[in-house]
Amino acid sequence: MTIGSNNGANVPLAERMRPRRIEEFVGQRHLLGPDKLLWRLLERDYIPSLLLWGPPGCGKTTLARILARATGADFIFFSAVLGGVKEIRQIVSEAQEKREQAATILFVDEIHRFNKTQQDAFLPHVENGLLTLIGATTENPSFHVVAPLLSRCRVLNLLPLTTDDLDIVLERAITNSDAGLGSFNFNFEPEARRHLLAMADGDARNLLNSLEIAASLAEETTDNQHLVTLEIVENAFQRTALRYDNDGEEHYNLISALHKSLRDSDPDGALYWLCRMLKSGEEPLYIARRLIRFASEDIGNADPQALQVALNGRDSYHTLGTPEGELALAQVVIYLATAPKSNSVYKAFNQVMAEIKKTGSLAVPLHIRNAPTGLMKELGYGKGYKYAHDNKDGLVEQNHLPPELEGTVYYQPTNRGHEAIILDRLTKWRKILQARREQKK
Repeated sequence: MTIGSNNGANVPLAERMRPRRIEEFVGQRHLLGPDKLLWRLLERDYIPSLLLWGPPGCGKTTLARILARATGADFIFFSAVLGGVKEIRQIVSEAQEKREQAATILFVDEIHRFNKTQQDAFLPHVENGLLTLIGATTENPSFHVVAPLLSRCRVLNLLPLTTDDLDIVLERAITNSDAGLGSFNFNFEPEARRHLLAMADGDARNLLNSLEIAASLAEETTDNQHLVTLEIVENAFQRTALRYDNDGEEHYNLISALHKSLRDSDPDGALYWLCRMLKSGEEPLYIARRLIRFASEDIGNADPQALQVALNGRDSYHTLGTPEGELALAQVVIYLATAPKSNSVYKAFNQVMAEIKKTGSLAVPLHIRNAPTGLMKELGYGKGYKYAHDNKDGLVEQNHLPPELEGTVYYQPTNRGHEAIILDRLTKWRKILQARREQKK
């Protein structure tokens, strides 16, 4: 069976099903819902320079094309991987020639791959309005886009598509007879459909690419339909299915069992649930991310090395892949299970976040403010600051919290593992500082 549209069999399904109008776009309701930012900008027929930051397959390129089409702008696609300064100059020249007829939206895919020289090349043209820049990146723009350019762009954080979003994309693809697969009358087993949506992991392109493979493997039934089974979808993704129900409960049951086995310091139980998840087809990097979180949340400073072990395990899997890298995850699980436990960092963090939510932006005490100018010094910035290294024991008696919170203690280490050393150290320091205060009375 040949899977393709009537007018473009060689064009991938993901490209054929790319939305052309804002009404067809799926997801990102926090930006495109009624009265949300992009909705209001489109109503005003105005698009500023934007940086679209989000994971693969969430709609960055599609959204940029739709915005350009909705505003009547000339859309230029530019790849940061393939293009350079020479190509940028050509784009600028063309934009200057067409400036009277239409605005130019320059879409830079993977803008995080541009170096400083390349970014500086189109900065003045963004500043003077010749180009409206829309950059797409999977990386945090704060670390990969030069400050002058970042300050002239509005950063929009795009989210992975939800399962409901992906289900809409899937339904359109299998019912659309022009660009999609509607003419083939596909019928999905319920487990096959759930697995297809789950394994796409929020990525519409991944979903449609895997659907296209699954569709090519489907067998025609006696009633002129094409049945897509769970086995076919597993082959398309090269991953076997977890035992999902409608709410994906089994997925959460397994990760909960792993987490609680780790917390209860049971290496055998933890290793069993790790292997169950891997055998069921769970994404290993998802497990790795949960292990990194566990190292901070349930171990913390009781064993500071745990976080590094978890990070190393993630990097090892990323390098080796399956099956070799899975052994690294097993090593991490056993290490975390047998490490001393403490949630003191987790509790202290949550307490401080709650404090800030309650008290707002309290002022930084003057004595610990930076004073790079003469005016700031005249205003008392840095006045009375005590330099710890000037004291023989490295301790100074001064407050580092806003005056309203002076004396508050958030971090309370346990007496387990390395935190016992931290507890002993803090207790000793507090006694020294308390003795100094009493001497001044």
